Amino acid sequence: MARKIVIKVGSNVLTKADGQIDTEVMAQIVDQIAAIKRQGFTVILVSSGAVASGKSIYKLQNVDDLTTQRQVYSAIGQVKLMSIYNQLFSKYDIICAQVLATKEDFMGGEQYKNMKNCFNGLLIDNIIPIVNENDVVSLDELMFTDNDELAGLTAYLISAERLIILSNIEGMYDGHPDDEGSKLISIIRMKDNHEDKIQSSKSSAGRGGMASKYNIGRKTALKGIPTTIANGKRANVISDLISGAAIGTTFTID
Repeated sequence: MARKIVIKVGSNVLTKADGQIDTEVMAQIVDQIAAIKRQGFTVILVSSGAVASGKSIYKLQNVDDLTTQRQVYSAIGQVKLMSIYNQLFSKYDIICAQVLATKEDFMGGEQYKNMKNCFNGLLIDNIIPIVNENDVVSLDELMFTDNDELAGLTAYLISAERLIILSNIEGMYDGHPDDEGSKLISIIRMKDNHEDKIQSSKSSAGRGGMASKYNIGRKTALKGIPTTIANGKRANVISDLISGAAIGTTFTID
C-alpha cells in the first residue's frame, strides 16, 4: 500500500470569522490532497467542522441542554460537511467515505478490530476516509480531548508514516504567538521540554488548544510517527510539507 499520511483539519481552519464554513479553504485542502494522491500517497482526513457547519445552517429553537445542542448541531452539520467534501473530491474522481468514531473504538477488542478492518478496506480500494468524532453518541466521559487526539490515535491505528495537524497559526512558538518577540519552534525533539512555553488558549470554533497539540505531537512522535503542526490557511501548505519545506513545527523522536 502507498505511503500513508493522516491530515487533521481543525474547525478554526474550516470556518470564517463569522462562523460560516469556508468552502474556498476546503477546496484548497481537497486540491492538495488530490495532488499528493497522484504522487503515490494514501491520505486519511480527520476533519472537524460538523458542529460549526450545523450552526451555520440552523439555529435551534427548543433545545436548551448544551450537550444535546452539540449532538444535534453535529448531526445536522455532518450532512452538509460531507456533502461539500463529496462534491469537491468528485472533481478528481475520488470517492470519500465518512467514518465516525468514539474513544471506545480505540480501546481494543472487537470494536478496535472492526475499525481497523474498515480503514484497511477503504484504503485498499483507494477511498479517502473522512474521520470525525461521533458527537451524537459521545458523552463527556467517552469524548476525545479533541480531534487532535482522534488524529493521533488514527495515525497509530493505520500505521501512518506521518501526521499533519492543520491549525490557524504557523506552529508552536516560544511565547504567545501575538507577542513581537515570540519565535516559531521548527523542531521539537523528545529530549526537549517546551511545556512552560506552550499557550493553553483555545480557538472559538474548536475544543483543542496549543497545549493539546503539543501533547498529541509528543505522544504520536514517541510512537514513531513524525507530527507537524502548521497553518491550514496557508496556500499549498500540505503540498509544501510533503515536498520537504521547513514550515510549521515538527515533533520527531530523533
